[in-house]
Amino acid sequence: MKKLLYQLDTDLLPSVFDNVVAHDGGADQVIPYGGITPDNVGPLVEGAIFTRAPKDKKNTAIFVGGSDLVAGESLLAAIQNKFFGKFRVSLMLDSNGANTTAAACVAWLTQGRSVAGKQAIVLGGTGPVGQRIAIMLSRAGAEVTVTGRQLERTQQVCDYLNRRFGSRLTAAATPDLESRGQSIQGKEIVVSTGASGVTMLEENQWAQTNGLELIADANASPPVGIGGIDMTDRATLRHGVLCFGPLGFGALKLALHRECIGRLFDSNDLVLDAEAIFERACTLVAAPL
Repeated sequence: MKKLLYQLDTDLLPSVFDNVVAHDGGADQVIPYGGITPDNVGPLVEGAIFTRAPKDKKNTAIFVGGSDLVAGESLLAAIQNKFFGKFRVSLMLDSNGANTTAAACVAWLTQGRSVAGKQAIVLGGTGPVGQRIAIMLSRAGAEVTVTGRQLERTQQVCDYLNRRFGSRLTAAATPDLESRGQSIQGKEIVVSTGASGVTMLEENQWAQTNGLELIADANASPPVGIGGIDMTDRATLRHGVLCFGPLGFGALKLALHRECIGRLFDSNDLVLDAEAIFERACTLVAAPL
């Protein structure tokens, strides 16, 4: 029986990236749908849960993607609300690659070390990847500050995440290089998740920061988000700080994404969101990629 993955994207055009990785992850056929919302997803879910015998339902799964993480979360909830009893299929949420990218980054940052009690900051952290990194670091025990250009917007993001995950994220406004340089003082972990094409920190701003232990840049499009970090850095020591570049943890992100797709077909009741995906990343990070 063929393994069918229904790729439900909140954007009008479904992601080609997600489609390719889904095939590589073990789906026999990936059926993409774009422009999916909680209002129109019902018939698609019914088609997925009612068409195969109980023992065969594990061969159907749903992937939720798109560029908007909040929309993806709403869609995931709407899909789950259609399930009942044994009439369900496995689900994965990875809007904008947020869960797999964040999980790969934080898994490397925490490999072989504890971040409990560490002071961490996520620069440009109001986007999907930044939000997930902040939550994963917080769950690992770090004290996390999230920054954005506007304090009001950043505070709204932190309030939402704190309510949903029970975290205690702190918001800060860092609209320019100078303020971002000041914001990392006293921090032991720095992660940049700013927009492509924006330099979040110059090398001299972090190279002499007392107490800084770990620094990571999630921007995979030139120019780099943090000066002085190479895209391929993976626990590379620079200025006494362990550095991680986007390609350095990118291999784990792809391996993790494929692995999660494959796991969807192990049963019909799996839900892969931030916590489950991060747990799997921590297992994979020690294995050869």
